[in-house]
Amino acid sequence: MTTKDSPFLTVNDVVMDFGGIRALDKMTLELSHGNVKCIIGPNGCGKSTLFRIISGDLDPTSGQVIFMGNNITNLSPQEICRKGIARKFQIPSVFDDLTVAENIEIAVTAASKNFKPLSLFRRAPDRTKYESVLSENGLLEYENKLASELPHGIRQQLEIALLIVTDAKLLLLDEPTAGMTEKETEAIVKMIIDVRDRLGVAVLVIEHDMSFVQKLNSQIIVMMKGATLKEGIYSEISQDNEIRKAYLGSI
Repeated sequence: MTTKDSPFLTVNDVVMDFGGIRALDKMTLELSHGNVKCIIGPNGCGKSTLFRIISGDLDPTSGQVIFMGNNITNLSPQEICRKGIARKFQIPSVFDDLTVAENIEIAVTAASKNFKPLSLFRRAPDRTKYESVLSENGLLEYENKLASELPHGIRQQLEIALLIVTDAKLLLLDEPTAGMTEKETEAIVKMIIDVRDRLGVAVLVIEHDMSFVQKLNSQIIVMMKGATLKEGIYSEISQDNEIRKAYLGSI
C-alpha cells in the first residue's frame, strides 16, 4: 500500500549486463504518486534499457523494481501492464484504418471488466463510451478522421489517450515529442500535466528536446553511463558544469 507521498515506483540498484557491456550500473530512482519526471542523457546511457526493465521487456542482471509496494522484477510485460504500467514507444502504434473514435472505443471496451471480444464487432461506435475521452484529450475535432490521415502530433496524442483509457497508473513515454512542431509539443505538455492533475497518473518521460523538458517544469534525472549523474529542476541541472560539458552543451 502506497500513500501519496511515498515512492510509487522504486528502481533499486538495477544492473543490466549485455555480455561484457554494462548498460545499467546500479541505477536507482524513485517516483511518487501523481508525479512527473524527465530522464535525459546522451545516446547509449541506458535510458531505453531502463524503460524495458520497468515494463518487463528485459530481466535485470540484479536489482529490483518495486511498483505500488509490490516487487515486479522479472514479471512479464503482460503482467506488468495489468498492474497499471503502460509504455509508449517513439513510433505511434494505432490502428491506421480506423477512425480516432473507433481507436478510442476499442481501447475503452478492451479495458472494461466486462470486455468480450465479440463486442468490438458492432456496426457503429457507441459514442457514449468515448466522447469524454476525445474531449479531455483534445481529439474531439478529429473524431471521424482515419488515424492514417492525422498529423504526426495528433497521432502521438491519440496514442497517449489510448494508454490513459486503460486505467494506467504509470505512463512510460519514450520521446513523445519527437518530430513535433512547437504547437504540437505544447499540446503534449498540456496533456501530461492534465493526466497528472486530473487523474493522479505518474509519468516518467525519456526526452531529448530540452524546450519540452523546460515547459514540463518537472524534476529531471540526468543519466550517464547507466546511472544517475544528477537529479534536480531545470535551473539546477542547467547550471551544473559537469552536465553542461557532458550533455547539455550550449544551453
